[in-house]
Amino acid sequence: MCISAHISVLPAFLCLVNLSSVALRNSPPSMKPSLRSTTFGYLPGGEPIEAWTLTGAGGLIAEVITYGAVVTRLLVPASGGGHRDVVLGFDNLEAYLSDRGYFGAVVGRVAGRITGASFQLNGETFRLAANDAPNHLHGGVAGFNTRVWKASPESHTNGAPRLHLVYRSRDGEEGYPGETHTTITYSVTDDNLFLIETEAVTDRPTPFSLTFHHYFNLAGEGSGSIDEHELQIHADRFVLTDRQMTLLGQLASVEGRGNDFRFPRRLGDAIPLLLGNHGDLYRVRESDGAGPELRPSHVARLAHPGAGLAMDVLTTNTHLQLYTGVGLDGSAHGKSGTPYARHAGVCLECEGYPDGANSPEMGDIILRPPHARREITGYAFRSWLK
Repeated sequence: MCISAHISVLPAFLCLVNLSSVALRNSPPSMKPSLRSTTFGYLPGGEPIEAWTLTGAGGLIAEVITYGAVVTRLLVPASGGGHRDVVLGFDNLEAYLSDRGYFGAVVGRVAGRITGASFQLNGETFRLAANDAPNHLHGGVAGFNTRVWKASPESHTNGAPRLHLVYRSRDGEEGYPGETHTTITYSVTDDNLFLIETEAVTDRPTPFSLTFHHYFNLAGEGSGSIDEHELQIHADRFVLTDRQMTLLGQLASVEGRGNDFRFPRRLGDAIPLLLGNHGDLYRVRESDGAGPELRPSHVARLAHPGAGLAMDVLTTNTHLQLYTGVGLDGSAHGKSGTPYARHAGVCLECEGYPDGANSPEMGDIILRPPHARREITGYAFRSWLK
């Protein structure tokens, strides 16, 4: 089974963004777009892991490795010259092999928690690993974040570098039915947009919903906590959970609650009011972008006034999971050598409804043959003046 030809949704995405507001003030002179690769490291069995560097004309640089399709670096042009790395991560493969925090990785076959680590589909019950007991989390013990992806470089017609990463997930992998073929395409544009396109097909119905687990810190990787960031999420409803983060299949209004981000809020003030200081799953749009025309929505904005930088989040997915990095405990040392303590980075995970196989009324995440499922998420960087 071969995956269908990848269809770029770049023009549809760009039309939703006011490019004049995205360009960074005082950014460095135009750079030559490029895409190059090096060897990042070797797996214990000797298989090489590649690192691909995508450089856009506007100065945005992304580094991606073929292990877990991990984004190891995202370098944004700094107002005073040079670049600032705004994602947490490591500078060696060994750290990623032992990582349990999903730093920068693609997460699947289903991102988030599946209630009770099981689901029913077409009259059959499928049991999954309860790796976040009593629930199944982020695709299981060896999800997409632990797999080696095959890279294929390409240049878009506008010159923007693009990298395709392909992975075949076999029938029964981590308990999921069906063989799935997934293509992730990373690209950077002249206007400092980091775009992620996904396309997947299967030979048997299966739950499927990816996310991308980047820990952002707009002040720079290793700069400390995210307290001084301001966050806005364009959602008036969120999904209720219990204290084990089990999804309860019910939406509730954010009105009058501590998790209301409809207006920008300083994270240092908001985090103590969140359940477990963790962050919730928000319904950010009513339908996904799986149709013939992908139309992303602007769903969130993260800003650091002191650093003079803002990031807009756009997606075709229906939900956004806020994760404040509450589980970071200082045991992981990042690229700068700095321990990643609690709240060193914030994740804004665009995804479908994780428990959609058990609660289809909350969101249909079943991938069905012969149809391809396509989604897009983008991060647009711009200067921030309060």
